[in-house]
Amino acid sequence: MKLRFDRFLNIKRHSLFTGIFTLFLICSADYSYAYIGPGAGFALVTSFFVVFVSLVIAFVSLLIWPFRHIRWMFSRKKRDRKTDVKKVVVLGLDGMDPGIAEKFMAEGKLPNFQKLKDTGCFSRLGTTFPAVSPVAWSSFATSVFPGKHNIFDFLTPNRNYYIADLSSVHIGTVKRNLKIGKYKIPLGKPEIKLHRKSQTFWKVLGEYGIFSTILRVPITFPPEKFFGNCLSAMCIPDLKGTQGSFTYYTSDPKQTGEMYEGERISVENNNGTISSYFPGPANPILIEEAQLRIPFKVEMGDSDNAVLHLPDQKIKLRRGQYSDWIKLRYNLGLGMKISGIARVLIKSVQPHFSMYVTPINIDPEKPVFPISHPGIFSVYHAKLNGSFSTLGLSEDTWALNERIIDEDDFIKQAYDIHEEREKMFMHALKSTSQGLVVSVFDITDRIQHMFIRFLYDDHPAVRDADVKKYRNVVEDLYVNMDKLLEKTVSSIGDDTVLFVISDHGFKPFMWGFHVNSWLHKEGYIVLKSGDESKAWFENVDWSRTKAYCLGMAGIYLNIKGREAKGIVASDGEEAELRKEIKEKLVKFINPATNQPVLNDVFDSKEIFSGPYKENAPDLILGYNEGYRVSWDAAIGKITKDIIEDNTKSWSADHCIDPRLVPGVLFSNRKIKSGSPSIVDMGATILNLFGIKPPAYMDGKNILEEK
Repeated sequence: MKLRFDRFLNIKRHSLFTGIFTLFLICSADYSYAYIGPGAGFALVTSFFVVFVSLVIAFVSLLIWPFRHIRWMFSRKKRDRKTDVKKVVVLGLDGMDPGIAEKFMAEGKLPNFQKLKDTGCFSRLGTTFPAVSPVAWSSFATSVFPGKHNIFDFLTPNRNYYIADLSSVHIGTVKRNLKIGKYKIPLGKPEIKLHRKSQTFWKVLGEYGIFSTILRVPITFPPEKFFGNCLSAMCIPDLKGTQGSFTYYTSDPKQTGEMYEGERISVENNNGTISSYFPGPANPILIEEAQLRIPFKVEMGDSDNAVLHLPDQKIKLRRGQYSDWIKLRYNLGLGMKISGIARVLIKSVQPHFSMYVTPINIDPEKPVFPISHPGIFSVYHAKLNGSFSTLGLSEDTWALNERIIDEDDFIKQAYDIHEEREKMFMHALKSTSQGLVVSVFDITDRIQHMFIRFLYDDHPAVRDADVKKYRNVVEDLYVNMDKLLEKTVSSIGDDTVLFVISDHGFKPFMWGFHVNSWLHKEGYIVLKSGDESKAWFENVDWSRTKAYCLGMAGIYLNIKGREAKGIVASDGEEAELRKEIKEKLVKFINPATNQPVLNDVFDSKEIFSGPYKENAPDLILGYNEGYRVSWDAAIGKITKDIIEDNTKSWSADHCIDPRLVPGVLFSNRKIKSGSPSIVDMGATILNLFGIKPPAYMDGKNILEEK
């Protein structure tokens, strides 16, 4: 019997080696603005021996594989009916908009999408409430609505402290340490827990012996065990523990002030030599915490060429061009190291030196904690094609927002990352003769977030910008996705079922609504003093506050017995307060445009059901096109203004009324459902493989008549 390497990767079981000593790195990080304007920093867990352990496990598993395979053959479930489907491929294009796709298809610019529409189907794909990626992709993965999978936003409020936690993952700390001199050695491992509930449809497939390869589907970190391979995505941190924190070096003394994201380091040009360091996480094995650093020098040969000197390597750099991925090895002491990767971009040499460094990604070849299942899967791809970005939100949108990099730099970075993902996807297609392949590409989301503004001459974010130069960036994006579809179709056979889907569409984001400022003005938030509050409700008097906004989705009530300092009774008072706030919000008009800011406001008690519905925002805000929660409101700030122009490069969004931003569904099979939803995809794929979906699933088979 032939043993395929990609399936052998899945054979190992970590439980065989629970007695092996592992060392975990715990470092804290501040909240960061990585994806939504805030992202959320959190503790970073690492295992220095993950590669070694994975290889040992793989070797032992190879020895016992025949016995386990025989047991598995007899224990796997039998399919409910016979089917001729052997392979299903899902090409996920995050944020692809049906309206934009229709426009370019009508203009003949997307011939492969047009052909797929003509021979199969094209439809709008209903998204989730709210229409944000972690929620929608969780419903795709589990085929249940949010009330059953527990993801309602990027962030979730910490009810005890009125700050934000990541909604998808919890990373604990090691409770016991062995102190040796200045060092502390962890005795145990911290908990890494996925907050998404329910189970994925590919895990169900595995119970029936159907193998799956899952590439970069959001909210798969930490990776769960199933019969298949998985490379995780959204919420994988960088090496510093944030959701993506770049570093910017400058010799210009005028460049000062706070940046929302990233770290600015001042340097001096000493006769053509720049000396500084790459900042890393805090050293976890020191009793007195100290930041890990790697010293470097940049020697400039002329205005365009330079050499980066690291302790163990030299890298040639050219102004205006990204370096390849550079390995950064941090010394902890006691002979231990952790490894990350980053890319460097020298922006200028004269009159001042400036250099951008990407967030330091987890090294996929030496991952400091599991970013894939099995653990060696990321190592395999790094050996196959070289280093690749592992950060959950890899495209550095905030570096562009801060104007540390420009539009051309961002486009180059986004397509470089896309090329890495495409290689993995094509490899999976060619090496998979049967089973499931799912790959989600982020570039469609990130490019549209940053460049849809150039399609609108009146957008606040294009004032003084070169509109003509970047007018066609979105069109080029869709054309390139059409080429990806062509490659995909040519890599599969006629017997393969293909779905092309997106989790939501896109609309311009022109005005930010300071929800907390509005709540303060209306008397629902009371401050201790003054009329403003810094991030995380610093100045809020919770003993007199009835409601607050945190994250992208909506408003939470300060309910007695739920929040630490709740004052709203969870009986008639709560219901009346929901109704009162909703009625006021839908009537609120932007005085500058005379437009209603909200298209609708949804009571979570009416739209959600399931065991986790109480974790949802109490009110989901369905913004009108052009509006979204402001950057400040999302992190608990209160300002004097209620509405502000959005002048940031992040200038389009989907955090609005979900009915205004459906996704796309293309398929080489005709669909029978008149209103397919992203929640239906898992149930449909199970049916294609002859498996009746579990009773708890909300999704329906869109290929059958209703």
